[in-house]
Amino acid sequence: MTRYLITSALPYINGMKHLGNLVGSMLPADVYARFLRLEGEEVLFICATDEHGTPAEIAALEEGLDVKTYCDIQHQRQKDVYMRFGLSFDYFGRSSSPQNHELTQHFYRMLDKHGFIEERGIQQIYSLDDERFLPDRYVIGTCPKCGYDRARGDQCESCASLLNPSELVEPRSAVSGSRNLELRTSKHLFLKLDTLSSEIENWVKSNTHWPKLTYSVAMKWLNEGLQPRCITRDLSWGVPVPREGYENKVFYVWFDAPIEYVGATKEWADQDPANRDWRSWWYDAGDVYYAQFMAKDNLPFHTIVWPATILGTREPWTMADYIKGFNWLNYYGGKFSTSQGRGVFMDDALDILPPDYWRYFLMSIAPETDDSDFTWDLFASVVNKDLAGTLGNFVNRTLKLVASRLGTTIPEGGRWGEHEDKLLAQCKESIEEYRTALRNFEFRKAALALKKLWTHGNVYIDARAPWNLLKDDPAEAALVLRTCINLIRTYAIASSPLIPFTSEALFDALGMTAWERKAGLDDALDLTALEGGRPFEVPPILFRRLDPDEVETHRKRFAGVEG
Repeated sequence: MTRYLITSALPYINGMKHLGNLVGSMLPADVYARFLRLEGEEVLFICATDEHGTPAEIAALEEGLDVKTYCDIQHQRQKDVYMRFGLSFDYFGRSSSPQNHELTQHFYRMLDKHGFIEERGIQQIYSLDDERFLPDRYVIGTCPKCGYDRARGDQCESCASLLNPSELVEPRSAVSGSRNLELRTSKHLFLKLDTLSSEIENWVKSNTHWPKLTYSVAMKWLNEGLQPRCITRDLSWGVPVPREGYENKVFYVWFDAPIEYVGATKEWADQDPANRDWRSWWYDAGDVYYAQFMAKDNLPFHTIVWPATILGTREPWTMADYIKGFNWLNYYGGKFSTSQGRGVFMDDALDILPPDYWRYFLMSIAPETDDSDFTWDLFASVVNKDLAGTLGNFVNRTLKLVASRLGTTIPEGGRWGEHEDKLLAQCKESIEEYRTALRNFEFRKAALALKKLWTHGNVYIDARAPWNLLKDDPAEAALVLRTCINLIRTYAIASSPLIPFTSEALFDALGMTAWERKAGLDDALDLTALEGGRPFEVPPILFRRLDPDEVETHRKRFAGVEG
């Protein structure tokens, strides 16, 4: 039996994440993990905060905290909001953990042993005013390739080009803003990507089934020619480099961060070593299918640098079978911005509406083939039409009708007929579309198939008009209403990967046991599972409509200010 290992890109420790971060990695990974569990698969879903590197040091400095204390606070803050969003990580770890330190040093030693590490003296920017070397992210300036004026010294956020600090035009210190910089020589270690190039290319070309975005980013790097990549930095916060002369240096955050996928799994296993074996997932694990989820700016590191790190160890570490890359979710055509207060961040989102509103909407517009755009009008339209108008309306009208006319027990009587056969056939078709889409990592298609499934209920109840049948044929009305209540069960089961909190509310309303809630997608198609005479409750309105005034209020609040 295949076991499924799932990782989403590690959210950086610095600050609350926005909806674009959520839809670009963690949320689709969660939907996929929940779907596989629904199918009865064995799943391990791993994530962690990425805690090393210069932004953490700068942020801690700005808040007057030592960097460890800052990371402790931010890790818990992020973990809490992810739990509130229903992200079902089996473990959410920390790249600063002892496990990751140990594994990162092991990977380095194996790479060094097999000749894939070299030492170089490099020209590095030194700030005379700060009296220190400035690692790449401590230097900002104008990108030489696209002209973006706040490019970092390691990568331009605008065009995604990888850079070296010395390439920036008009560089300045991110610590002090000083332009009083000069180049000095500093010793550093490099991963010899060029030596591993043919092995990486063979691996990438064996994965032509990857999404076009993922594959094209990898091939672009390979076609441009791989160069050795520096893996150490002049910092104090990070994984120490176990090499003489490097006592004041640490590994580059992009070297140790992917290793934390393994490290977090070891953290998970160390909590219950008698029953958990992290190596069975990561080392010589032939029965594991490994899926990674990330936004497009992370793709070069996950298709090139991290695989090279694994290949260079000459050890049988698990490598990705599928890498799902996402484009950007923009906010009214521009970027989300913390400094400008532009766009919706995860904590604010949950203060406005419960998580399932956001989960469903984001999956329905997931930026899979192109960038997507968040607008409040679009959000309100999807909520009002799909969640409130289709699913919520069907549940509410069904259960309220039964309760008001027949009481709060499922009605008995009537015989299954051709209308029900047609309904079942439609549901089977939509669930198969839904299953296929999720198996193929196509989240927009999955949301569309789910909406189609919800639509069948409204079409059926309108066509059968049980409010009329109650007068003329009570037994037939009972059949229709009982079928509709069973359809609510179907929706609760099938919808759980996307809107898990709503599914639980429906399970509660139907009085379903813990065992009954474990039903899979095939079980969901039993439209006779809940028998007559069984009690139920009418739940509160599942989804409320958003009115134009509310939409305008939110649009103004999150429009941001220039700065």
